[in-house]
Amino acid sequence: MKPQRLVLIAAALAFIGACATEPEKPAPKPAVAPPPAPKPVAAPQPVPAPPPPAPVAAKPEPKPEPPKKPAVTNLASTELFEFNKAVLTTEARSKLDSEVVAKLRDLKDVRYIIVNGHADRLGSPQYNQRLSEKRADAVRAYLVSKGVDAAKVETLGFGKTLPVKSCPDQKDRKGLIDCLSPNRRVVVEVQGTPR
Repeated sequence: MKPQRLVLIAAALAFIGACATEPEKPAPKPAVAPPPAPKPVAAPQPVPAPPPPAPVAAKPEPKPEPPKKPAVTNLASTELFEFNKAVLTTEARSKLDSEVVAKLRDLKDVRYIIVNGHADRLGSPQYNQRLSEKRADAVRAYLVSKGVDAAKVETLGFGKTLPVKSCPDQKDRKGLIDCLSPNRRVVVEVQGTPR
């Protein structure tokens, strides 16, 4: 055999022998993962304050009433005056107290009061115009004496232009005067806000 071959065989045998004589090494242990790092402890959170107690169910507030609209009230008092006079009788004062003054107390606010004076058809237009104005002024003065604000009272005279009753001419003048008595009147118009 050639010496080179021998060297190779010897080397191979030596290698094989070396492998055969060395004890078997155990397989390497798998790498152990390091233990997990401890979780950071969260700083204690402040405990939120309990919510305030729910308010006791309050009764719903009633809806405010809409503002009351001013109302115009016509207060008519008839037969307040005697024929051809502008002086209030006792009965006329009593009627004004019950039909006008008492009702004014039902108003929270009075915007205006208009007193319209009227006359019957007997006499000239000029005379009846002045007489109706005097009758309106007499009622105004009475209302003011009862506490009504004079600045809110206006008077008008309509003479014989707006009769509420017509009567045929009669031979008996007294009968005609009695028949026309509803025309000798005042009409009190009030605008105010009801309470």
